[in-house]
Amino acid sequence: MALAKDRNTSYMNTSVIAVAVAASSEIFAGSLVVINASGYAAPGSTATGLKYFGRADEYVDNSAGANGAKHVKVRRGVAFDWANDGSITQANLGATCYIVDDETVAATDGTGTRSAAGTIVAIDSDGVWVE
Repeated sequence: MALAKDRNTSYMNTSVIAVAVAASSEIFAGSLVVINASGYAAPGSTATGLKYFGRADEYVDNSAGANGAKHVKVRRGVAFDWANDGSITQANLGATCYIVDDETVAATDGTGTRSAAGTIVAIDSDGVWVE
């Protein structure tokens, strides 16, 4: 039903979000975090069906826990500096990059084996800035 009067719509700050961690996962502070097909946070890896989510703000060890037994704080909404696997050059600026592991991105999807990480917004000697 459409509004017929003002609505006090709730909101949340999404710069840091606590996300339930996947079973058997260890996420290191500063690592690239993905959301797996079941909706749980996991460390970045070469796989399809993952959704890039941001950078872990803390270390969480759920290696002995079930899905959702622990939560990890994930920072979002800014560009992060990930390692370059060596395939990303200045010509890739503005293009999508792909997840290799929990700290590395690549220029290609690895012939359909990697999930997208985000848009390359800068490339420097330290790595690849991804938004």
